[in-house]
Amino acid sequence: MRTTIYLTGFMGTGKSVVGKELARLLRRPFVDLDLSIESAAGSSVASLFARRGEAAFRKLERQALLRAAKRQGVVVALGGGTLLDPRHRAVVAKGLLVNLSCSRAELVRRLRPERASRPLLAGGSLSARIGKLMTERRDAYGVADFTVSTTVNSPKTAAMIIARRIP
Repeated sequence: MRTTIYLTGFMGTGKSVVGKELARLLRRPFVDLDLSIESAAGSSVASLFARRGEAAFRKLERQALLRAAKRQGVVVALGGGTLLDPRHRAVVAKGLLVNLSCSRAELVRRLRPERASRPLLAGGSLSARIGKLMTERRDAYGVADFTVSTTVNSPKTAAMIIARRIP
């Protein structure tokens, strides 16, 4: 039985891109939780937040996570806030959890062009907003089995590092 691999980390750390590359390297299916939510809801994450609020989004996120967790041996890119719910941490604890980290300065650079489509980044200084959210999420990301930096590692390199550490 192959272990499911979950990728966590702040928005912009490359969970989706690294996840696709890791799945390709391992010849496993890939699930992007945000895309699964969008497909099920028929709406973008930004639109869901705007029309229905974060609580409704988190409910859809839970359903998508439980669907993904039923599959064996997949690579799953979690949403940046998925692990804020302790019930979600219990679900992913059955697999291998990898945290992708990135410096705040690099995240600001990566996320600036996407800010309008990222509801949690609205308002005030982008760097301050990212810093606040990173602090709020530190403990959730800290439960990972290990961390790989994507500040300087390319998605391909990050995926290779993860692949080498899979039991």
